[in-house]
Amino acid sequence: TLTHCFFSLLDKKGILRRVYTQNIDGLEAVAGVTEEKLVECHGHFRSSACIKCRTPFDAELCQSTMIEQGEAPKCNSCGGSVKPDIVFFGEVMPSRFSDLVHYDVASSDLVIVLGSSLMVAPVCNIPDWVKSNVPRLLMNRDLVGTFGKVNDVFMEGDCDDSVRELCRLVGWEDELDAIYASTQSQT
Repeated sequence: TLTHCFFSLLDKKGILRRVYTQNIDGLEAVAGVTEEKLVECHGHFRSSACIKCRTPFDAELCQSTMIEQGEAPKCNSCGGSVKPDIVFFGEVMPSRFSDLVHYDVASSDLVIVLGSSLMVAPVCNIPDWVKSNVPRLLMNRDLVGTFGKVNDVFMEGDCDDSVRELCRLVGWEDELDAIYASTQSQT
C-alpha cells in the first residue's frame, strides 16, 4: 500500500527511526523498509521454526503444508510441530521490541501512528511513552488512544489518502509513487 511505501520513503530519506508494527503480513519489508528500521512486534511469515526445539524450518514449505495439506508441518529434528514465526496471544513478543523501544521512545522527535485502534498492549502505549513535548501525528479513520493533546495532529480518513496528502504538501508525492510502482512490479 501507499502507507507501507511511506515508511520506506522515510527510511530512504534517513529520517525514520523505527516502524513498530503489530501486523504479521510483512508488507513493510515488501515495501523496502530495512530490517534495521523494522520491529515486527507479532512476528511475520518469512520464517518458521519448531515450537519444541526452535530448529528453523523452510517458511515456504511450512506455508504449503498448512494451506495445501491442512496440517501443521513436523520438525525434521525432533518431530515437534512447526509454525510460522508469529506471536500468538499469550506468547512472548520478540526480544527486538524490548531491546529497542526504550531508546526509541526516549530519542523520538515525532511519533506517527497510522491505521490503528491502539487497543493491544504494549504497542498501543508507545505514543504515551514519548516526552510530552514530542509532536504526535495520527492518520486514522477514528480518533483513538490519548490523541487530542496540544502537540497532537489528527488527519482523519483513509491512511493511504492521508499519506498521499502529506507527501503532496512536502513535495514527496512523486517519490512515493515511484516506490509504490516498484513494489507493484515485484508482484
